[in-house]
Amino acid sequence: MTLAPAYGAESPIAELLEPEDLLPIAERRLVGNYRQASFVLERGKGCELWDTEGRRYLDFCAGVAVCSLGHAHPRLVAAIAEQAARLMHVSNYFYNAENARLADELCKKSGMDRAFFCNSGAEANEAMLKLARRFFFTRGEPDRYRVIAFDNAFHGRTLGAVALTGTPKYREGFGPPLAGVTHVPYGDLDAVKAAMGPDVAAIFVEPVQGEGGVIPPPKGFLPGLRSLCDAHGALLCLDEVQTGIGRTGTFLGSEHDGVEGDAIALAKGLGGGFPIGALLIKERLNSALTPGTHGSTFGGNPLASRAARTVLAVLDEEKLMEGAVTKGQRLAEGLAALAKEHPALCVGQRGRGLLQGLTLAQGVDTRAVLGRARAHGLLLTVAGATTLRYTPPLVVSEAEIDEAIAITGRVLAEMKP
Repeated sequence: MTLAPAYGAESPIAELLEPEDLLPIAERRLVGNYRQASFVLERGKGCELWDTEGRRYLDFCAGVAVCSLGHAHPRLVAAIAEQAARLMHVSNYFYNAENARLADELCKKSGMDRAFFCNSGAEANEAMLKLARRFFFTRGEPDRYRVIAFDNAFHGRTLGAVALTGTPKYREGFGPPLAGVTHVPYGDLDAVKAAMGPDVAAIFVEPVQGEGGVIPPPKGFLPGLRSLCDAHGALLCLDEVQTGIGRTGTFLGSEHDGVEGDAIALAKGLGGGFPIGALLIKERLNSALTPGTHGSTFGGNPLASRAARTVLAVLDEEKLMEGAVTKGQRLAEGLAALAKEHPALCVGQRGRGLLQGLTLAQGVDTRAVLGRARAHGLLLTVAGATTLRYTPPLVVSEAEIDEAIAITGRVLAEMKP
């Protein structure tokens, strides 16, 4: 069998367009809903990317915490190629071997009992929302559908996920929001207690708010939510889309707080770049989504499942979760040192594992800093209004972390008044 090109190798297929033609085509043909940089990426290897002009970039975005094994990891490339030649997709009217194996592995790793598969984090959260509401409907409590979510949260772009998202700008212009969602300040247990009632079906929470600005919870907050849910008979729904799959140094981000959810949404790093999302649940919730109540045409297909199983295997074999702890500490210490060195520009560092943020001072043009970093060959993202987010592949080396810190330092030095 002929496999895909070797790790980081050039494709043998000749380019159909000259590199200089691609940028104007992209700008003319793609819907303008993203703020995209003015270059076209072409290939990658590990934590490095190259554009069509041959410029090299250090990737500390990783597709927004998606490319957990970096780019063109040989195990993942080979697994996808082999599975595509064997079986790519079948309907969910039938079981498939790779999906059954993946469900078993995820449940064992997470302590959950059942898995539903979809294509993205938004879909996983949408399924979790439907599950929470229908669970109480099937128990004869149809009026118990209210959900408590948090200011500054981000749960996805579908209408249900946007309703849960705690930033109003994401809901503007899309008509009346989904009813039955109450937002309270993240980290404020008293506010959650005040919002609880007999109509609350679930609390939705991120173990670390990612898009909101890389904000870890205060000590005791997640255990407090667990206790409130237990006391009121509500479900604790954990959005682990960005914090799961080893990103924070444990398989699930909630493990740092010793908290177990009733339902968990996963995506991003699960497929290592191949689209897949998952909803994991406890057995007692299994009867809520009966045949016909929810589904996904592509969810759980053999190709996505094989990719995810390969990610899980490499995660263990290459000890990437342990690496996320040590390398995350190196990254955090480097960013904290930069914040102390540039107090007029930086508020400080925060994060867990390889989900780190450098928060800039009010008045600093965050996107200008982002642009200068790109010009120096470092790709980052912005989280919230003022935080530079660092989410490198879990395979990142210490030397690459040091390079990213050094580039950030040069950028901050250039930004000095």
